[in-house]
Amino acid sequence: MKERRGNKQMILRKFWNYIKERKNCMKKNCLNNVLLIFIITVLGMIIFLNEQVTVNASANKVSTKKYAISKDAGAYTNKIKIKIKAKKGYKVYYTLNGTFKAKKVIKSGKKKKIIINQSKILKIYAIKSTNKMNFKKIKKKACDAVLMGSIGGDAKTSPWYQLEPDKRPEAGLLKIRKALNLFANLRPAVLYDELKGACPLKEDITEGGFDMMIMRELTGGLYFGERKTVEEDGVMTAYDSLTYNENEIRRIAKRAFDVAEKRRCKVTSVDKANVLDSSRLWRKVVEDVAKKYPNVELEHMLVDNCAMQLVKDPRQFDVILTENMFGDILSDEASMVTGSIGMLASASLNETKFGLYEPSGGSAPDIAGKGIANPIATILSAAMMLRFSFDLDQEADAIEAAVEKVLKDGYRTIDIMSEGKKQISTKEMGDRIAAYI
Repeated sequence: MKERRGNKQMILRKFWNYIKERKNCMKKNCLNNVLLIFIITVLGMIIFLNEQVTVNASANKVSTKKYAISKDAGAYTNKIKIKIKAKKGYKVYYTLNGTFKAKKVIKSGKKKKIIINQSKILKIYAIKSTNKMNFKKIKKKACDAVLMGSIGGDAKTSPWYQLEPDKRPEAGLLKIRKALNLFANLRPAVLYDELKGACPLKEDITEGGFDMMIMRELTGGLYFGERKTVEEDGVMTAYDSLTYNENEIRRIAKRAFDVAEKRRCKVTSVDKANVLDSSRLWRKVVEDVAKKYPNVELEHMLVDNCAMQLVKDPRQFDVILTENMFGDILSDEASMVTGSIGMLASASLNETKFGLYEPSGGSAPDIAGKGIANPIATILSAAMMLRFSFDLDQEADAIEAAVEKVLKDGYRTIDIMSEGKKQISTKEMGDRIAAYI
């Protein structure tokens, strides 16, 4: 999808500069200058009204563009002309209202001129003329973020757990992560001082609370490797492959160091380099990335030691960087150290601002419909969405401050309940947090 814009606005800007230069001569020949200004203004309006953006659409992707009006010409008009050209062999769908429900089509080799207001956003999708378009799929992939609830059910009683593994809810979640390239999973584990009574660790360990970020690689490793179960020499044998390449490790390492720079400048890379080749490559690539972040301290830690250190001294950690399976296990352990998995938010990001946000815990089918689930993880996930996908730090801070205020006031759901506090329902917890925002 290529875009071409003319240089007519530059000409208009020169007209304005010429007017300013003539300002001091106004008193000497007033009538001539007034006529000159009138003529130049009319010419400028004609030029700008014919300002044109040409979009040659020939790529199978959504192009979202807000066409801004230049400051110099803004006094004349708030419209701009767009010419869309469908290259031969392609057809183009376009919309001005942000949804393809009101789509229009341009056939192969044809052109279309449209005039849009300054505030409108033009979305274009071009495909080969012989293909059909699934606009529901476009709508999902064109969004800026996804806030998702927990999925799954009771493995003992839910009927879908009688299906093949690739048809179960968890398999669908893995496919979403892979399709959207959500390689970086951020799971903050924060122990609020108000919740130290719900923490299973000794008080001298949790005094003052702690704050760590677990950075888990999400689209590689054992969960996405080849797997099979076969009979060999009369014995059933299962295979699972753990594979990582250099690029997969490098991109998650960069994200971890970027986050650490905005926190306490420490990265703990967790692996099993004393046994696994994949971990030895992991450690080598992480050390190479660390050279570009001289202000960030790097330490390596074996995964079994890290599991022990999380309960012995969680305050030592800032950013924990690790691969998929290790991160899955360690983040669940960290959630219980914070008092409850119902407190643990989660963000899964790709190379852009797009992210999928969800609570770290499962769907808890055993308490469904009882009104006792902790909604704070989902609420904090929404705060992460505002911060990472929309750059709304102030709004995210307001949500996090509201959560902290409710906890300071002594309100608790059953999973974080302690002596002397007031137990409330899921709905009431949500309502009280909303009231403090």
